[in-house]
Amino acid sequence: MSDETLPPALAEISEEFLAVGEPDRLQLLLEFSRELPTLPSRLAEHPELLERVAECQSPVYIVAEVDGGVVHLHATAPEEAPTTRGFASILVQGLAGLTPDEVLATPNDVAHRLGLGRAVSPLRLSGMSGMLARIKRQVAVRTA
Repeated sequence: MSDETLPPALAEISEEFLAVGEPDRLQLLLEFSRELPTLPSRLAEHPELLERVAECQSPVYIVAEVDGGVVHLHATAPEEAPTTRGFASILVQGLAGLTPDEVLATPNDVAHRLGLGRAVSPLRLSGMSGMLARIKRQVAVRTA
C-alpha cells in the first residue's frame, strides 16, 4: 500500500460515500454512527485503558491493540455526537484486521477522501484526523 492508497475496507467505505450526493453523505455518516461496536467488557470496565482524542469536542476514546501481527481497534463516542461517532466507526471498520504497517501507511486525509469536506465543519474533520493520528501513534508504540 502506497502513501496514496487507502486500505481495502476504507477504500470501499470511501467509494460508498462518493457514490451518493453531498446531502446524502451526512445520512450515511449517521448510519455508520449506529454501527460503532460496543466496547468489550474488559475495556468497558477499565476506561483508563482508552486514550481521549483531544481534537474532538465530544468525549471520544480510542485504543489500538496489536495481537499476532493484526491491529484491533476499539472506540467509544456519545450517541448524541453522531458525526464524531460515525468517524470513529469508519476508522474502526476500515482499519480493523490490518497489519501495523498497513495502518501506519494509511493516508492522513481519510476524512477528505470521504467527500465530507463541505458537509461537515473543519473542526470535525480535524477530529477525525486526530483519531487517526492517535491510532497510528498507538500502533507505532505497540510495535516498537
